[in-house]
Amino acid sequence: MKVETRKEEIIKTSTILFQKKGYSAVTMRDIAKVMGIKAASLYNHINSKQEILSNIIISLAEAFTEGMTTIMSSNDSSIDKLSSIVKLHVDITSSNTSGMASLNNDWMHLEEDLDYYLKLRLDYEDNIRQIIEQGISSNQLQDSNAEVMLFSMLSTLRSLYIWIPSKEDLDPFELAENLNKVLLTGIIK
Repeated sequence: MKVETRKEEIIKTSTILFQKKGYSAVTMRDIAKVMGIKAASLYNHINSKQEILSNIIISLAEAFTEGMTTIMSSNDSSIDKLSSIVKLHVDITSSNTSGMASLNNDWMHLEEDLDYYLKLRLDYEDNIRQIIEQGISSNQLQDSNAEVMLFSMLSTLRSLYIWIPSKEDLDPFELAENLNKVLLTGIIK
């Protein structure tokens, strides 16, 4: 088992605090207090609160990008690709709900990495849009507004971090299956 470094411990603690209070309300002193160390000690491992936020958000955005690269390079149908995207969101979110809170709520506080993050996010959305449009043109998906489909999927998937923590007996596989049924086939009997 890998031993957690002090920097990783700082990031993990900060992620939880950012989720509870919001990035702007958390100070380095708050982080140090929760960790039981002096604030000055944090700077031996990390340069700033901004660096912590960047670590949290960029690592998650890159995980989504990596997953999307695999999905886009597959020969799967559009429906299977969309299903894989749902599973990707469930997997990443269920293993890091606090980090996803920062990704969704605090990304605008990124400074140096904001442009990089926005590029990753826009590319990700463009890939989903492309899959949806291919699904429509190949008659795998109903001929409907691709932007509404994209919005509906992403709105649900991006808010999973709010819903998942209240589900103690959550099975990520089962959740992905149920979300795929609802998002890809609807709720009409």
